[in-house]
Amino acid sequence: MTAQHVPNISLDQLRVEIKKEYANVALDPAKGYHFHTGRRLIGILGYDEALYAGLPEANIASFAGTGNPFSLGPIHPGDTVVDIGSGAGFDSLIASRLVGPAGRVIGFDMTAEMLTKARAGAAAMGATNVEFSEGLAEALPLPDDFADVVISNGVLNMMLDKAATLAEWRRVLKPGGRLQVGDILVEREVPAEALDDISLWTG
Repeated sequence: MTAQHVPNISLDQLRVEIKKEYANVALDPAKGYHFHTGRRLIGILGYDEALYAGLPEANIASFAGTGNPFSLGPIHPGDTVVDIGSGAGFDSLIASRLVGPAGRVIGFDMTAEMLTKARAGAAAMGATNVEFSEGLAEALPLPDDFADVVISNGVLNMMLDKAATLAEWRRVLKPGGRLQVGDILVEREVPAEALDDISLWTG
């Protein structure tokens, strides 16, 4: 068995580059990126239009996920949902509708510009059951056994230590809780030179 290549990228460096990239997506979503954004991406990923009808256009425009966590199972009224890497709040705002007034949604992101946009969207919708906080995907400021559902969309692929990150997500799930992740999978080994290219880690 071949030893796994350890990327020549520091965690601090990676966080700086991710924040820079997604601050741009928050502030200038139409600029053009090496990944799709907004309504075009939502269509590609197969979201049911009923889920996001009436969401603020600014939150739709800065959506930059890689999958559809809602296709993996239902979100029930009264659920507590944690959205890891919530970005502009698109998935969190959808979840806030699904959990209803008896439920709760907490979105965590490390990019200030995304948090500002997500909070503005929640305020525009009058959504009082959703909040957005600064937090790291691999070190969530939550107690054990907190969430009924953890959702994430395009975040795990940017984590250097995926096993430790998944263990953290499992920690905050209640027994019997559900992990619903949209992300990128590759079917062949990624070359070492690609793993060392930080631009390929940020989206």
